[in-house]
Amino acid sequence: MNSSISRQLILWLTVPLTLLALAGVLMHYFNSLAPQVLTIDHHLKDASAALVHQLSTADAEATLPALAPADYGIRYAIRDTQRTLLAGDARLPAAPRTDGANPVFSTSQIDQHRLRLLSVRIETNAGPRFLTVGEELSGSEPAARYGFMSTLLWDFVQLDLTLVLVWAGIQVGLRPLRRLRSEIAERSSFDLRPIAESAVPREVAPLAAALNRLFALLRTTSQSQQQFIADTAHQLRTPLTGMLAQIDLLMAEPAALQFQERLAMLQAGLKQLSHSTNQLLSLARAEAAVSGTIRKQDVDLRKLAGEAVAKFFDRALQADIDLGADLHPATVSADPSLLDDLIGNLIDNALQYTPRGGRVTVGVGVRAGRAAILVEDNGPGIAEADRLRVRQRYVRLPNSPGHGSGLGLAIVEDIARLYEATLSIETGTDGVGTRVLILFP
Repeated sequence: MNSSISRQLILWLTVPLTLLALAGVLMHYFNSLAPQVLTIDHHLKDASAALVHQLSTADAEATLPALAPADYGIRYAIRDTQRTLLAGDARLPAAPRTDGANPVFSTSQIDQHRLRLLSVRIETNAGPRFLTVGEELSGSEPAARYGFMSTLLWDFVQLDLTLVLVWAGIQVGLRPLRRLRSEIAERSSFDLRPIAESAVPREVAPLAAALNRLFALLRTTSQSQQQFIADTAHQLRTPLTGMLAQIDLLMAEPAALQFQERLAMLQAGLKQLSHSTNQLLSLARAEAAVSGTIRKQDVDLRKLAGEAVAKFFDRALQADIDLGADLHPATVSADPSLLDDLIGNLIDNALQYTPRGGRVTVGVGVRAGRAAILVEDNGPGIAEADRLRVRQRYVRLPNSPGHGSGLGLAIVEDIARLYEATLSIETGTDGVGTRVLILFP
């Protein structure tokens, strides 16, 4: 499964940003709590110094110190080496045994109150004593804890907003890649035009350049093939036309009456070969237009369709097919020769599949604001399941009449796609025959 760049970037940013937010919150918490703790520690040191002075100068156990009224709020406890309380608050924990005179700070919970404690060992005339002095943290730690929670909440709200903004920025930043992907995806398999490198960001330019090199290589190969097909078709047209003319003259000679059947078969084969040659030329022109610069000019569809219908009158008369035209004004911007190929192939297909006595109608006009070309016949029709297949090259349906090459509708499809027109194959009038509709944008 392919990974998403935007998802990876979000994941890579989420972890460090979360850790930074937590570090910031903890630093804020300790920064808000530390000054208050330092103040309490200072109070405890002053109180313990006063008590130490009194204890160190006391002559007997009866002479026990008492805190001055100014030191109200500070609790203390004095114990001997047996941890027996000599004075003060019995709820204060016993000071840890220590051989040094350095004070030890700690925190304890007493009666649902948190106290900051200072413990120290004192040498007196009556022997070692252990002093514990404490002050309540209730006025400082809850405020610090509240600040911690509020800061934590706000920082994570900021983190969420930051990730949303980063995600939006990534989506905007990836738009050029999406446009490049869409541009390539919308192309046909024959569209090998280079990508405009100036239209892509600098970071994507190497990718566009690599694609252009690949397109250039494929375009050169494709153009060589197209040129070969076009040259071969051109070389074949002249001798084929001459051969058909000679056969027509030969069939009119009295001496050739006994060979009429064979000459007719030869004539049909040459006509089929000439038709295939013309289709190869049409195909080469369509592929060249797709691979290169598209030629466009205003084309009068009514006039172009009328000329195309006139070319097939003789063939329709010989096949006893009623070839009609329903032509209305319509104009498109396109290459006239390609549109002539498009209309000619549609009429040729319709005449080929319409039985004797049938009808073929060519229509041109405007539908819903779009120029349209319509060719309809009352032949056997095309099953709905086969309507996509017949657009492919060299596909001929079973029991198809004649010896076509299966290129007619494929050429029409290529030319229609070239001009972003839509090709639809439908059932004809009264559910009989085939209707092919081309709608231009």
